[in-house]
Amino acid sequence: MPETNTWQRLSEARVCLGTMYFGTTVAEPRARQVLDRYLDRGGRLVDTANCYSFWVDGGTGEESERVVGRWLADRGARDDVLLATKVGSRPRTLGAPWPEQAEGLTARVIHDQFARSAERLGTDRVDLYYAHIDDPRTDLAETLGAFARLVERGAVGVVGASNLSAARLRAARDLATSHGWPGYQVVQQRHSYLAVDPGVDIAPQVALDQDLLAYAATQPDLLLHGYSPLLGGAYTRPDKPLAAEYQGPTTQRRLAALREVAARLNATPNQVVLAWMLASTPRVVPVLGVSSVAQLDEAMDALTLDLDQDALTRLTHP
Repeated sequence: MPETNTWQRLSEARVCLGTMYFGTTVAEPRARQVLDRYLDRGGRLVDTANCYSFWVDGGTGEESERVVGRWLADRGARDDVLLATKVGSRPRTLGAPWPEQAEGLTARVIHDQFARSAERLGTDRVDLYYAHIDDPRTDLAETLGAFARLVERGAVGVVGASNLSAARLRAARDLATSHGWPGYQVVQQRHSYLAVDPGVDIAPQVALDQDLLAYAATQPDLLLHGYSPLLGGAYTRPDKPLAAEYQGPTTQRRLAALREVAARLNATPNQVVLAWMLASTPRVVPVLGVSSVAQLDEAMDALTLDLDQDALTRLTHP
């Protein structure tokens, strides 16, 4: 089982701050403003990765962790923050075909990359360490055993997985149990009020689907996190059209329901989306990808938005 205090704190988190573009498209001064405001407003879970954001022009994949690490040191906030990072998706070399040449989840990669992430973050421990994308080339036992050793030595509190199918998640958790290892206790998938069309390939990303939701509902020790909850601004900004994977037969009905509920509750559609995720069963914690204090404040205000039964019914059955 995960370390008790870390697990308890993670289970109480209602929102996570994603820092994907901190240090690249979000300059460090603005990133620090967002981090400061998030902490001041009671946020505690900060999410990064060892590859953010290698695909941006001039990016190396180290920028986000370095910005977060410098902020933690300057603010003296390490003990106040639950720190999450990820391994497995970084290209083996910059410019290599991706995801075909992602680093993967061998024991060597996990231990080497943990050390490098820890150095950039300025810490000797990470509260939540994710397998970032699936690596079918590496035996699950090797991957899970490597994570278990990090937990045993106190370097990692809780192990998570991102972009993993329900079948692979179940297999990994069953295998960890059989070995007495800490299994994946948090799953971070792409998720929003509009669902990804299952016929559209978004690999290596994986959407939170009904199979995984059904499995999670039977696992009280499994937490769900959803990234890209606000679709890059597409719910509210006319200049941000919906991506093709969200253009399904129910899209317009769901958007109409969302706008109707938002107007009735004097809230923004973004706030209703976040409140809906938190009101779902099982609950899905939003991972916010904001780039300004104003965007953060709008999102954090959703934590006080109460969706009544009429609103939930309208959203669920548009």
